[in-house]
Amino acid sequence: MRKAFKKIAVIGSTGSIGVQSLEVAAHNGFEITALAAKSNIELLEKQIRQFKPKLVAVYDTDKASELKLRVADTSTKVVSGMDGVIAAAQEKSADLVITSLVGMIGILPTIAAIEAGKDIGLANKETLVCAGEIIMPLAKKKGVKIIPVDSEHSAIFQSLMGAGENKIKKIILTASGGPFFGKTREELKGITPEKALKHPNWDMGAKITIDSSTLINKGLEFIEAYWLFGVSPSQIEIVIHRESILHSAVEFEDGSVIGQMGVPDMRVPIQLAVTYPMRCPSPAKSLSLTDCGKLTFYKPDYKTFTGLEAFMNAIEVGGTMPTALNAANEEAVSLFLNRKIGYNDISDIVCDTLVSHRAEKITSAEQILAVEKQVKSDVFCKYCK
Repeated sequence: MRKAFKKIAVIGSTGSIGVQSLEVAAHNGFEITALAAKSNIELLEKQIRQFKPKLVAVYDTDKASELKLRVADTSTKVVSGMDGVIAAAQEKSADLVITSLVGMIGILPTIAAIEAGKDIGLANKETLVCAGEIIMPLAKKKGVKIIPVDSEHSAIFQSLMGAGENKIKKIILTASGGPFFGKTREELKGITPEKALKHPNWDMGAKITIDSSTLINKGLEFIEAYWLFGVSPSQIEIVIHRESILHSAVEFEDGSVIGQMGVPDMRVPIQLAVTYPMRCPSPAKSLSLTDCGKLTFYKPDYKTFTGLEAFMNAIEVGGTMPTALNAANEEAVSLFLNRKIGYNDISDIVCDTLVSHRAEKITSAEQILAVEKQVKSDVFCKYCK
């Protein structure tokens, strides 16, 4: 099968998704034109020497200066700060930009890449959670494709391939349930970061793994699905699926349900984003249904995992509310990982923000980032006096 050649920029190349994206690119023989990361210059140097990108950005300016010295014997140009990350996202020869930075830091580079006419392999949830109202119209205006990299949204995307004008009745968004499925709030009181970081099925970064354990990750994905697929919140059903084999599905008007199944391996959705619309041989293990034995499905426990419902309500409110909740969650997760607050406090902080934040109509990315800064400051001041 012939592959359409692509030149790729990876924004967030040293994170879990970024590393796997580079593995997929190497497997398929694609050229890497630009890389960007926050501060891990040890790994960045290895990536530079393997992939020989034209441009590399380091958000941390001091680390960028050190990296310049390390790779002075190469032809790679090293830039720094947010301006540098944006430059990497707009690297002239790239035709696909994989955005995999964790957090709201990914919003401005994604907007910049779209402005430059680059197709997007989207692995940064916060981009649509906080700025979907800006991102989706801009992508349409620029004629840019946004191909989801999250396994669930990739599954929905694949389920809609070839659907034509047939209307969606419902999106079935699956969740593993995380490591604390079946636990009560009382049982979660003493949970430590070490326990919360042990996901049963997926190998992910710390922030995403904690979000998965609180089910807030699914709240983020709920909002992301709302923007990606143009459905109403009432058309998205969240289902706990412990085996992580059915990655999500779509129900059409005639009652037919079409879903995408596979082993829990992020290289599969990453590769589809890279090779779309072609499907190519993958390094991932093949799925054996007989080895799986059975697939189980449950309703979420909204009473225990209160942050999930808060995010579902946030998109109903709209405006800057999803941004406020996302910022509150980011700060709360950071405080938890640094042992400043308890596990249940994460969801409590998110729920409190849903009540306290006065949502405003979104007018710009700068406004979104200002709301993020204020909410994070408020949370930190309240819990770290």
